[in-house]
Amino acid sequence: MIIPFNKPYMTGKELWYIAQAHANGHLAGDGQFTKQCSAWLEARTGASKALLTHSCTAALEMAAILADLQPGDEVIMPSYTFVSTANAFVLRGAVPVFVDICADTLNIDETLIEAAITEKTKAIVPVHYAGVGCEMDAIMEIARRHGLLVIEDAAQGVMASYKGRALGSIGHLGCLSFHETKNIISGEGGALLINDPELAERAEIVREKGTNRSLFFRGQVDKYTWVDIGSSYLPSELVAAFLWAQMEEADAITQRRLGLWNSYHRWFAASETAGMCQRPTIPSHCVHNAHMYYLLLADLTARTEFIARLKAREIHPVFHYIPLHSATAGQRYGRAHGELTNTEQLSECLARLPLWLGLEEFQPEVERMISGVLAEIG
Repeated sequence: MIIPFNKPYMTGKELWYIAQAHANGHLAGDGQFTKQCSAWLEARTGASKALLTHSCTAALEMAAILADLQPGDEVIMPSYTFVSTANAFVLRGAVPVFVDICADTLNIDETLIEAAITEKTKAIVPVHYAGVGCEMDAIMEIARRHGLLVIEDAAQGVMASYKGRALGSIGHLGCLSFHETKNIISGEGGALLINDPELAERAEIVREKGTNRSLFFRGQVDKYTWVDIGSSYLPSELVAAFLWAQMEEADAITQRRLGLWNSYHRWFAASETAGMCQRPTIPSHCVHNAHMYYLLLADLTARTEFIARLKAREIHPVFHYIPLHSATAGQRYGRAHGELTNTEQLSECLARLPLWLGLEEFQPEVERMISGVLAEIG
């Protein structure tokens, strides 16, 4: 029995829809499947416009362009995130300003944001870790007072919400991921949610290599031309066809993942009470999507031993991000504001457990092994 960390799930319709896209004679971007996926996102999130991209990285890069950043401008974000969160803004010449995370949710600590704002600050980028919403009401109020743009990195947040609002739909812009490790997948893929209608037309232009091609296809201009900076951020129609099969089953996928997540949560309640680990915290006003189940161990040594012992038993947990402020590029291009104590400590303690559809059949054995390892290292 080998339990990998991730195993991409297929609903059964993906290859049929890809064949349909080929039969339709449209394999490049913005075909019928792309339109269906965009409409689904707009309906499910309430976004003014949803634009599919070839990755969440592409969506973040588009957001950085739409933010009109100039060299030396600053963008506030957590250090405990994937490199794309920072890199998209560094590519525009901006400086990531890293603030600490909360000890419970591992999301950006909203109480530290305002002190990090300077005259150079242009945007705040909250990252919804593990599909659990940041404290968006407080963040949006800070942004309003200081005239800042809010760009949600909701890469892990599809089908999750904060106070009834879909993650990615609350800030001015939201960025989603459909990477194979996410809940709803297309191999690689992403989307930019435009929640400020004033940004919608330019977003289309940026996505279409800086041309007004979308306006041309809608008959709003008689020819299209180069009008702004941009790049080729469209996904293939084959990617969108695969994604559409996943979107059709999004509710069922989410419910099955929640079932697995809840099983983990029950299993490790006693271990948490005994002081062997800390389980994830879900605030009452957040609805998560079971993107990830993790345990926080005592320290780096305990985490390392935990992972090694489980891998010896053919179960493959993994750790997560190396904090960006400690990375070579993070030190070169960004700066930390204040002490990042939680970021540094918790990043060394966190172990992510396998969570994929089909794992249900191995649950008893997985529970026995993980619980046994926890007892040994505890």
